Amino acid sequence: MKQEVQSVRPPLLEVSRVIKCYNGAKPALNDVSFTVGKGEFISIIGPSGAGKSTLLRCINRMIDVTSGEVRFDGATVNRLKNAELKRLRSRIGMIFQHYNLVDRLTVIENALHGRLGSKSTLAGAIGNYSREEKSHAMEVLAMLGLGEHVYQRCDRLSGGQKQRVGIARALVQNPAMILCDEPIASLDPGASKIIMDHLKKFSKEMEITLIVNLHQVNVAINYSDRIIGVNSGKIVFDGTPDELTSARISEIYGAESEELIEGVQKRYAT
Repeated sequence: MKQEVQSVRPPLLEVSRVIKCYNGAKPALNDVSFTVGKGEFISIIGPSGAGKSTLLRCINRMIDVTSGEVRFDGATVNRLKNAELKRLRSRIGMIFQHYNLVDRLTVIENALHGRLGSKSTLAGAIGNYSREEKSHAMEVLAMLGLGEHVYQRCDRLSGGQKQRVGIARALVQNPAMILCDEPIASLDPGASKIIMDHLKKFSKEMEITLIVNLHQVNVAINYSDRIIGVNSGKIVFDGTPDELTSARISEIYGAESEELIEGVQKRYAT
């Protein structure tokens, strides 16, 4: 009888023994290793200064690792030259806590900036976008509830609306993965829920991998397929939301954990 061989899909992202030091100081990341599959929604939690933002910036090489290796879809990120790195970054969207929009430009203009990684410097400088690119950007903005604001300047938007523009900018890249650095830290609870609902929807419906830095443990539990806990540059937890017990929260947050544990317990009590 012929035996069936099941194919195993390789991980989209592999972080292997990454160390990052700034100016010879104590490592901001210390021997960090993990893999991420296509379409996974992963939250990274930990106290301020734990290394969460440094980790995201090493993944898309906004900063260089000191040692170790980052592989994205088979390519070793820390070995790529300029043109190769630009092509790779065009497949990795980035969403920032403080939006990183050009406030004097319109919503549609900011969203189209997501296409800059696939253009020459000249084409990007003069805003040379195709009809298809503009149409796609309009569709994405409509999905995010911004259809009535496409020609409005971004400095006239609320914080939640600005962050949705940031999501649109990432989505028009047609990314395989989006890195989100504290995307709801500056938002009220209502706006935060809208942002997280959109991110979860796009992750599942489009099979986009999401890696999201969060301070809010409850939010990580509610939205994640998997949670990675970081403390002092090291991974101290990597598991499902159900596995994030009070003891594990204490391990991740140390002295800050009591209030966080109380919030998680209240969530399960309601």
